[in-house]
Amino acid sequence: MRDPYSVLGVRRNAGPDEIKAAWRAVAKSVHPDQNKDDPLATERFAEAGRAYEVLKDPKLRNRYDYARREAELRRMEEMKRKSRSATEEETIDPETAEEMISRIFGAENRIKPETRPQDKKSAAAKPQAKAEPKTEAKAEPKAEPPAEPDVKAETPEKPVGFGGLPRAAAPAAELVSAIVRRIRGTANKTAEKVPEIFCDVSVSVEDIFRREKATATLPDGQTLKVSLPASTTDGSIIRLKEQGYRLNGMLRGDVVVTVRIAQDGAFRTDGIDLRTTLPVNIQDAVLGCETTVATLTGPVSVTVPAWSGSDHVIRLEGHGLPSADGKRGDLLVELRLMLWEKPDEKVTDLMRSLRNGLYL
Repeated sequence: MRDPYSVLGVRRNAGPDEIKAAWRAVAKSVHPDQNKDDPLATERFAEAGRAYEVLKDPKLRNRYDYARREAELRRMEEMKRKSRSATEEETIDPETAEEMISRIFGAENRIKPETRPQDKKSAAAKPQAKAEPKTEAKAEPKAEPPAEPDVKAETPEKPVGFGGLPRAAAPAAELVSAIVRRIRGTANKTAEKVPEIFCDVSVSVEDIFRREKATATLPDGQTLKVSLPASTTDGSIIRLKEQGYRLNGMLRGDVVVTVRIAQDGAFRTDGIDLRTTLPVNIQDAVLGCETTVATLTGPVSVTVPAWSGSDHVIRLEGHGLPSADGKRGDLLVELRLMLWEKPDEKVTDLMRSLRNGLYL
């Protein structure tokens, strides 16, 4: 039977109500009466029923989860065993990895057969092998055996594998670093750097103001603490040097973090300036008023001028985010005209009289 969670499309920590709702939805979609042209509809409907029978019973569900965990542990142990076995195999030096990549990419700097030291040795051995039978054949013609060792010396000492590559496999890290250097055309450089890792980190306006460390999650699931310097704004780039991946024979790469500031709170960012909304009713907008506005350091008193509309902005200097030189941006208070929660008959009559041209 397939994984019952996958059959019903639910999470492994799903509750009974979620499982029941998912089963009803799946059963309705795969019911044979609704899929008369599908010959596998009956089988899928039965599979959904079996999956629901397992997940709705706590004992059967616990038994299945336990068996699945045991199977996963066995699989991980097998992978670890294979990994340990792979590390014990014969390895080759980074130069051999470079030679392997050179063959794959068809590089021109690979070693030619006539320049190999082994071939030179064989070539030097050939005249000697031919001279010995001629000098000694006159004295003892039948005593000298055929020069078999010299013929064998011309063959490679180690067999060549598929595609002319060495039989011993280079470590994965060495192969990856060799490929990167080959693609960049810097195979002969030893100070090449591993490519950068890019990720985003989400923070709030308060996090930036308090200079708290944010947590960035890398593509492989690892987490890093990121310090938020002064003048950090939405979209700022922070580079964490030598915090990226490691590869043999290469310098450790960097992590490039893009800061994303949440804009759904009480404050919105505009560079190092902040924006907030102040609701006012018709009476305060027409006559003006004294009120308070929340800032990063606490409430501050503001004066709403008379006859202020929704396009009016009040600027509070020095109540924004910190800049690189130690100063702070401004807080821009945007007025928003609001009505009372309950209708006011006096205001209604006044507006009606103004519209109809009547004056009280």
